[in-house]
Amino acid sequence: MKTATTISRITLGFLYLVFGLDFFFHFIPYQPNHTGNTAAFKSGLMAAGYFYPMMKVLQVAGGISLLFNRYAAFAAVVLFPVSVNVFLFHTMLVPSGWYMGVILLATNLFLGYAWRKYYSSMFVRKPDV
Repeated sequence: MKTATTISRITLGFLYLVFGLDFFFHFIPYQPNHTGNTAAFKSGLMAAGYFYPMMKVLQVAGGISLLFNRYAAFAAVVLFPVSVNVFLFHTMLVPSGWYMGVILLATNLFLGYAWRKYYSSMFVRKPDV
């Protein structure tokens, strides 16, 4: 279990770091031309002005955190909504890239299961102050 957790942590961290940094430095040459609903969705997020830079900074910070195993359980929780969104984007809007969404979501879910003891305090019915 420890080896699988380490592999999942490094895989998730590497993917988020690379794709987060690509937003700022544009080193991945292939950029697909989206059309229809996909283009509308992406341009809407870009038009907001703050959303893409914020998401990419979270991806870079979370990727570094996962790669160096510092606050990694927290980073996995922060990145989980991004993984769900990437999964839905790539399965609903761009089905040709479904495997990327599956890889991100599966590794994030696996880490959530592997680190469940760290999350148990988040699921309290009525917290005491």
